[in-house]
Amino acid sequence: MDAMSTRAEPEAVEPVQTEERALDLAYDVLQARCPSRYALEHVTGRWGTLIMLSLRDGPVRFNELRRRVDGISEKMLSQGLQALERDGFVARDVLSTMPPRVEYQLTELGRGTSDQLKALAVFLETRMPEVKAAQAEYDRGEDGAA
Repeated sequence: MDAMSTRAEPEAVEPVQTEERALDLAYDVLQARCPSRYALEHVTGRWGTLIMLSLRDGPVRFNELRRRVDGISEKMLSQGLQALERDGFVARDVLSTMPPRVEYQLTELGRGTSDQLKALAVFLETRMPEVKAAQAEYDRGEDGAA
């Protein structure tokens, strides 16, 4: 099932107490039944991250957003937007024009989350030479094992 699919979320579970956890959080993403896992999936899934990054410059209409997120299908964009809207990261605004226009934009929660995603994206982009070197080394090792 795709990360953008919507599923019934289980009720919150009590966090597992470990020495590493300095704070007593109400949610623990590492727990299988924790609802925070679904929000994490929606935000960090392949399309969720790209949608969130594409909305950083302000309100965008659906077709413009589809052009910005190269390779996304209409169906995946629609599902991704719905999941992110449900979780409170994206707001859908219907403008009373003729014909009606719909725009999507990040909420305050979405902006804060997208800041974190942007930092991660920049970090990865700047470290790609290391990633590519690691991939090449791994691939060379795989060839010798056959």
